[in-house]
Amino acid sequence: MKTAAVIEKMIKFSEGNLHDIAHFMKVWGFAKILGEMEDLEPAEQELVEITAVVHDIACPLCREKYGSCPGNLQEQEGPALAREFLEEFVFSSKFVERVCWLVGHHHTYEGVDGIDHRILLEADFLVNADESGASPEAIREMYEKVFRTYGGRKLLKEMYPGAWK
Repeated sequence: MKTAAVIEKMIKFSEGNLHDIAHFMKVWGFAKILGEMEDLEPAEQELVEITAVVHDIACPLCREKYGSCPGNLQEQEGPALAREFLEEFVFSSKFVERVCWLVGHHHTYEGVDGIDHRILLEADFLVNADESGASPEAIREMYEKVFRTYGGRKLLKEMYPGAWK
């Protein structure tokens, strides 16, 4: 797996923005764990992990261009940046296209297209819920409407026990 090299490049790409680096590292960690809990094949596990690392690649551009980085703008700007970012690595075009598609849909909760998409959504929410101080109601709503993997549901309940009291 080339994950370590992608992480190293993404840290450099982040230009010292510790929030961005910590965020993608946490999402990567959860994506890795969820993929392992779902017993993904090695190639699919690599795809999930690489996507988790680059999923917010558009945030610096969005902050500069728009003054903020809401999900819809990340999805709009991210795929082209991810494609260019991954050029130096020897990934198949099919792999790169799927990563780019996922980057372009990592805030799209309806019409989830595959276990890789599901894991990315769940891993990102596990981190975002903490970073944004999500309410118990928002956590329960995501559990009901989005979370479908055994691992994601288990971790969400264990990490946010107050949401179920």
